[in-house]
Amino acid sequence: MVIISARFSVIEANIQALRAELPTHVTLVAVTKYAPIDSMVRAYQAGIRHFGESKVQTAQEKQPPLAELKNLTWHLIGHLQRNKVKQALNLFDWIHSLDRLSLAEEIDRLIPVVGKSPQLLLQVKLAPDPDKFGWEPEQLMAELGELQKLTHLNIVGLMTILPQGAIGEEALQIFQRIHPLRETLEQKGMHLPHLSMGMSGDYREAIKAGATIVRIGSKIFSASTPGG
Repeated sequence: MVIISARFSVIEANIQALRAELPTHVTLVAVTKYAPIDSMVRAYQAGIRHFGESKVQTAQEKQPPLAELKNLTWHLIGHLQRNKVKQALNLFDWIHSLDRLSLAEEIDRLIPVVGKSPQLLLQVKLAPDPDKFGWEPEQLMAELGELQKLTHLNIVGLMTILPQGAIGEEALQIFQRIHPLRETLEQKGMHLPHLSMGMSGDYREAIKAGATIVRIGSKIFSASTPGG
């Protein structure tokens, strides 16, 4: 019992430290893919209302035990397979990982069937990385016309993940590349107020670069020093 209480107190302290650091306009999404239900409840009690899951199946398992928690917003932040789109539309309020035209077409087809239209973010690669999903800027611009024909999509911003190992000034410079891309897309008729970028290791650089949403897991749920 002592161990559980200590873990819970660390979660609360970590959230308090993050809240003190984040600007008020930045939404904190708690990445809960490794968090057990009791830790998620404690995070909720400490003020978290946005939970981010990487897999549809995990959200299917976790949402029923948390159904009594009010005003929760669920974010899909991981890669979405086309055969999971229908389930994802039912489960999530936001999908951060719209990363290819074929997926956009499937989401557009199923939104009227499911009757739910989540807020969508286009996942882009701001630096080459074979291990990350998403449009490269040139590819996105080439496919933009086809994307804009999909009238059921509620696209509200961009999401990006840095290449492995990018930290500090390098991370900041990569994050900043999102602004000319967003400006070009908005000139083409899109409205993209949200920028989802920054995780536990690079959220400070992301905020400096204009992030409106940060996705943080270990910084909340780790049993290390609170706020560390």
